Amino acid sequence: MYVCIPHFISKNQKTQMATVMATSSSRPVAATVPHKKYDVFINFRGHDTRVGFTSHLESALCRNYFLTYTDYRIKSGKKIWDELVKAMNESTLFLVVFSENYADSSWCLDELVEIMKCRRKSRQVVVLPVFYRIEPSYVRKQTGSYGAALARHSQGHRDSHIQLWKDALREAGNLSGFHVTEKRSESAWIEDINKAVLKTLRYKYKNELTFNFKTDENYSKIQSSINFDSSKVQIIGIWGAKGIGKTAIVAAMFQNFSCKYQGTCFLEKVAEESKRNGINFTYKKLVSTLLGEDVNIDTPIVMSSMVIRRLKGMKAFIVLDDVRSPETLKTLIRERGGWLGAGSIVIVTTRDEDVLKSGGISNTHKVRNSLRISYLNKFTISLPKQGFLELSRKAIHYVNCNPIALKVLRSFHRLYTSEIDWKCALAKLKEISNAKIMRWTYKFQIWGTGQVWALFQAYRSMKVMFGHSVRLIEK
Repeated sequence: MYVCIPHFISKNQKTQMATVMATSSSRPVAATVPHKKYDVFINFRGHDTRVGFTSHLESALCRNYFLTYTDYRIKSGKKIWDELVKAMNESTLFLVVFSENYADSSWCLDELVEIMKCRRKSRQVVVLPVFYRIEPSYVRKQTGSYGAALARHSQGHRDSHIQLWKDALREAGNLSGFHVTEKRSESAWIEDINKAVLKTLRYKYKNELTFNFKTDENYSKIQSSINFDSSKVQIIGIWGAKGIGKTAIVAAMFQNFSCKYQGTCFLEKVAEESKRNGINFTYKKLVSTLLGEDVNIDTPIVMSSMVIRRLKGMKAFIVLDDVRSPETLKTLIRERGGWLGAGSIVIVTTRDEDVLKSGGISNTHKVRNSLRISYLNKFTISLPKQGFLELSRKAIHYVNCNPIALKVLRSFHRLYTSEIDWKCALAKLKEISNAKIMRWTYKFQIWGTGQVWALFQAYRSMKVMFGHSVRLIEK
C-alpha cells in the first residue's frame, strides 16, 4: 500500500536522523531540483501497520495541513498500477515501512522494485527505510519471515521476478534508516521520522521566494549578528526603503532556520492587517499560529496563565514584517519578548529606524542595495551570463535595485535571449519613468510577471499609437 504527501514545513531532528541526513546528503545533488507533484510516498504492508503505525506517521506529516495522496484518489476505470507508477515518478522521497509480513505481499515488493528504479534514475530521489519491529538483516539478507515469504512466492512466480524482489530488498535494506523497536514509544519514533523527512526535503527544494542569499552582504551581516545557540530571547530589527528587499531577506532566513524551532510564525504586512482588523486580531493570530490552535484573547494585555506558560516553554522563531508604529511593535513583542521561551528569535522589519529605537531594539540593520541579490532574486540564475553583466547592472541601476520594479525586468530575461534584444528593451524602458513602473507593479502585484509585462507592452503600444499619455491607474 502507499500514501503520497505533497509539500512540507521542516523541523529539526537528532540522533538517528543525523545518520539518515548524512547518507542522503552524500549523494550528488543538482543545483535545481525538478518540480515534482508529491513530496513523500509511503510504501507499507496495510495488514501490518495501516491502522496503527503508518496511519499515525501519515497524520504526523499531515498535521501541517498538507494533502495526502491515498488509493481513493485513483479514479475508477483507471489501471491502479499505472496510476501508482505515475505517482511514484512524481515523488521526491520514499518511506518504505518494512514490517513482519511485508514480503508476503507481491504488490508491496513490486512497488519496492519500482521505487528503487526511481532512485537509480534520479539523484534527487531519497529512500528512507523504516524497519518496523524486525531485524534489518531480514530485509538485507532475505532471512526470517522474508526468506520464508520469498520461498512461498517462488512457487507462483518466475525466478527472474523473484530475483528483482531480492535485489530491491538488498538495495533498500542497506540504506540508512530507522530501526523502530519497543525500547521507545511509537510516537517518539514517528516524531524522529517526521523531522528527518522534513529536514531532508528542506535541502532538496529551492524556495521560489527566498532563493540563495548566502553571498549577499545584507543577509550575511544579519545572520552573523544572531546567536542561534543562545538561550536568551533575541530581537533583531531590519529597516530600509520600501521595496528594497527586507521581506525577501527575512523570508530566506525564516526558510533556512525556522526548522530548528518548536513554534514559528511569519506575519506579513503587520501594519496593513492591524489597521484593517485591529491590533487584537493581529496579536491573536500571532499567538494562535505559535500554539497551533485558535486561542481566544480579548486583549494583548491580558493572557491566561496557561497560554503564557505554554509560550514560555516554547522556543519560537517569529517574523513581524512591515511594522510602522512603536505602539504596534510594543504590543506584539510585549515586555521585550519576556513571554517567549528561552532561545526564541524575533525579527522585525520596518521602513523607519525610529520604530525600532522606540521599541527598544538595539540590534538593528539597514538593508542596502546589492547587484547580486537583485539578480539572484529576480532573474533566478547564479551569475549573469557572459556579455549580459553590464546590461543587467544598467537595468538594476535604472530601477534603483527595487525588487518590486524588478518583477517587470525579470520578464526581460525570459523573453529576450540576445544582447541586441536586451538593449532594445532597456531603451524602451528608459522612456517610462521609474515612478510609473512602481505604480503599475504595486497596483498589479497580485498578477504574475508575464501579466505585468503584458500591461507594460500594452501601455507602450497605446502611447505610440495615439501619441499622448495613457493614464491607466494613476487614479
